[in-house]
Amino acid sequence: MKRTRFASFVFLLCFVLMSFFTYAQSGSISGKVTDETGQPIPGATVFIKGTSKNATADAQGNFTITGVTPGNMVVVARIMGYETFELPVNAGNSTAPLTFQLKADTKGLNEIVVVGYGTQKKSDLTGAIAVVSTKDFNKGPLSSPEQLITGKVPGVQITSNGGAPGAGSTIRVRGGASLNATNDPLIIVDGVPLDNNNVSGQSNGLSLINPNDIETFNVLKDASATAIYGSRASNGVIIITTKKGRLGDKFHVSFSSTNAVSKVTSYSPVLTASEFTDVVKANGTAAQIALLGKANTDWQKQIYQSALSSDNNLALSGSWKKLPYRISVGYLNQDGILKTSNLERKSASINLSPSLFDDHLKINMNVKGSLADNRFADQGAINAAIAFDPTQPVRTGGKDFGGYYEWLYNSKLYDLGTKNPLAMLEQKVDKSEVKRSIGNIQFDYKFHFLPELRANLNLGYDYQKGEGNTNIPKYAALAYYNGTGGSYKHYSQEMKNKLLDFYLNYAKDLKGIKSRVDVMAGYSYQDFIIATPGYPVKDEAGDTTTAAGNYSEAQHTLVSFFGRLNYTFNEKYLLTFTMRRDGTSRFRDHWGNFPSVAFAWKLKDEAFLKNSKVLSDLKLRLGYGVTGQENIGVGKEYAALSRYTYGDANSSYQLGDAFYKTLRAAGYDQNIKWEQTATYNVALDYGFLNNRISGSVDFYYKKTTDLLADVTTPAGTNLTNTLYTNIGSLENRGVEFIINATPVETKDFRWDAGFNITYNKNKILSLSKAKSDTSVGIATGGISGGTGNTIQINSVGHQINSFYVYKQVYDKNGKPIEGVYEDTNGDGAITSDDKYRYKSSNPLVYLSFNSQFNYKKWNLGFSLRSNLGNYIYNNQASNNGSYKTFQNSNYLANLSRSVLATKFATTQYWSDYYVENGSFLRMDYINLGYDFGRLMHDKVGLRLNFNVQNVFVITKYSGQDPEVFSGIDDKFYPRPRVYSLGVNLDF
Repeated sequence: MKRTRFASFVFLLCFVLMSFFTYAQSGSISGKVTDETGQPIPGATVFIKGTSKNATADAQGNFTITGVTPGNMVVVARIMGYETFELPVNAGNSTAPLTFQLKADTKGLNEIVVVGYGTQKKSDLTGAIAVVSTKDFNKGPLSSPEQLITGKVPGVQITSNGGAPGAGSTIRVRGGASLNATNDPLIIVDGVPLDNNNVSGQSNGLSLINPNDIETFNVLKDASATAIYGSRASNGVIIITTKKGRLGDKFHVSFSSTNAVSKVTSYSPVLTASEFTDVVKANGTAAQIALLGKANTDWQKQIYQSALSSDNNLALSGSWKKLPYRISVGYLNQDGILKTSNLERKSASINLSPSLFDDHLKINMNVKGSLADNRFADQGAINAAIAFDPTQPVRTGGKDFGGYYEWLYNSKLYDLGTKNPLAMLEQKVDKSEVKRSIGNIQFDYKFHFLPELRANLNLGYDYQKGEGNTNIPKYAALAYYNGTGGSYKHYSQEMKNKLLDFYLNYAKDLKGIKSRVDVMAGYSYQDFIIATPGYPVKDEAGDTTTAAGNYSEAQHTLVSFFGRLNYTFNEKYLLTFTMRRDGTSRFRDHWGNFPSVAFAWKLKDEAFLKNSKVLSDLKLRLGYGVTGQENIGVGKEYAALSRYTYGDANSSYQLGDAFYKTLRAAGYDQNIKWEQTATYNVALDYGFLNNRISGSVDFYYKKTTDLLADVTTPAGTNLTNTLYTNIGSLENRGVEFIINATPVETKDFRWDAGFNITYNKNKILSLSKAKSDTSVGIATGGISGGTGNTIQINSVGHQINSFYVYKQVYDKNGKPIEGVYEDTNGDGAITSDDKYRYKSSNPLVYLSFNSQFNYKKWNLGFSLRSNLGNYIYNNQASNNGSYKTFQNSNYLANLSRSVLATKFATTQYWSDYYVENGSFLRMDYINLGYDFGRLMHDKVGLRLNFNVQNVFVITKYSGQDPEVFSGIDDKFYPRPRVYSLGVNLDF
């Protein structure tokens, strides 16, 4: 009975709402929307300003707005690519047809661009700022926002961290500006700067933001654009703006559903069972030969699968009186190609943007929330599948170890043997639940008595909480010897970020001196708190096998004062000056100053070019600025303070029957300070044929001083082995070029194409506080094989993360000679001093080409992306590429196929033979769509699309995938090829 009443109530409520949105008066306004040549513009929105009454122009450009009350009003026509047109109308019972003749928007020169603490026209920008909007986003099933703009912006390298569900990306804007401090850009969502740290239980915090809710990305690249954000802007700034309702829009419902299947594209090259058997028989002992089995198991095919995913989104938007709104919900369920991996995300967002007091007070409220349930697959199974003996079966048919085959010695589990890779996945349950909410309310007030003056207050927050459990049963080999068997661990973490921004903005046209002045000054406060409890590890019996870690709570605060001056003379000469003074709780010397200046000259508006019919835009930009860096990571919030910390449970002191945790002095550097990056930028923006061809070229130079780095301390000093301090400098220099064009445009066919290319090279200038630095550098880049081995180094005069290896010597047939390396220093002996710095994981050039074809209701698009000059260390081959790999006492391990060429008897970890050219060309996606138009008496819009992601990769790299950001191919979760079918419905 209650359910019946509830259903009746819901039906009645829906009926009332529908009646409300469709109620109309008897009057109407009709007319036509055309371009400057008189051609109709179908799809243009025409509405009465300040109301929700509107219409859409049909194929002939005609429109009719019904339910109009007679009187004075303003009718507005708008559509992307044209300037908005407002027309005052005195509507009566029989208003004459209106004609809107829209001017071309010169492809976005009048587009409003979001900059730090405000907006500007694209034509008035003085800094290097790129804008990517919805129509330009990458297509296909995307679980994380940054994937929308991969390859779209010159100077921005976005490399996915693998193919796991919800996997994040490594983002670099014009190369990294630091060694050990963060190199991630500052990301701002609807005015709220995010903490780049991921909460426990989530590998990628950005994946908690639904990409379907995003409207635009504004990427600030040079210091003249980013310096307004001061101490967090050395690595660029990415401003994300989410979708909103618009004043005058009618009630609109949109639904999208994308369903996909993911496939493994390639496998790591290893020996087959028969090949492995031949190698063991030819090179093994009798005992090792006796360990061979009779099965033929492809372990990589055992751990991978074809995976399904579904992404569904529903959005309601419109305008109720003077209250624009948008409400959306989303549901994503994504399986990974590595068995047991899964992401289930539920998301919701609300935006309200009312205007009050005759539009003098504008309020913008955003609340976004998401709940993610993850199951993480043990990626150690990837290496285990490469190494496990292919002659052994997956299961034994017995009960031991859950029925999975495992290596035994004297009828007991041999713990040093490789574990069964499928068992590692299916017997380890690692699940988490993560909640995140980002929200803000922004008040923008234009003073009645002085309309040129605005006050803006922004209050925001970013809250994350993650918790999970990692459970392994007692019969599983992974935790067989943990106490009585089994391993059970709980973890949790909470992150809080709160924000207050306030600024005043004064803008005034001084027509008497042909000038415009725009001045802004403000204050910002942001506070971050991270709380991490400690939990013990227990066995099956509930006994503690590893004591709980200490509870930790870390806090750091940023306080800032900032200002900006924009001055325009004669609408041709533009000057921008910004200053930010930041204070951080991380350093003893709290304050740092970060200025910038930029100049732009609109050459096209000069008399000698103004009447050119070919050239439509030409602007010179010059910029200089200083930005900072203070983010040295979680746990380093008090790096400048002398302090005591609790020891862990294993270092407790016993007094009688009780154990007490000790307090120990921690290492610190009281003089640690800001890392600073100075950037120079020279650029030219261009456009031809009414900007049918447009783009820009930028030359930049960045130098970072007082590098924040984690360095080894001299023995017996500073109470720690390593310490964060300021030690040196590095530089990045490069060139960016982008061109966008519409080569063909007819009534039924349009072709849009875009190409961008970036050259960037970094070099370390110094790594010591002393003027003379004789050290070889700072070792980095840990690898599998041995204990504590590294393959990369940061050295003065070389690129970041250069490979530090021996120069392999080859025979006359081009085969590597085992253990024979070049004596690079000529001292007659091969020692570690003969290692040399060889290539780097950083690409010298990265480029992208995208194309979009539209023919009537069909569209076809694709995107190609390439990295050139990046090298990769094939750790899977180096660690499994010698006969010694299988020559163990009580178990066998499979080999990389490279051993068939090298015939190495022992591992050669530091041979440059394993450093390979990782340059590649990848087709990120190809997309085909069909727009059915308006159906069911013009009530429903229907669009279908088919998409393939990761279509192909062309490379000389011998491993599985050449695109590994670290440059070390080890335990990498492969990127799948994804086939998807999507449907979009609009009501």
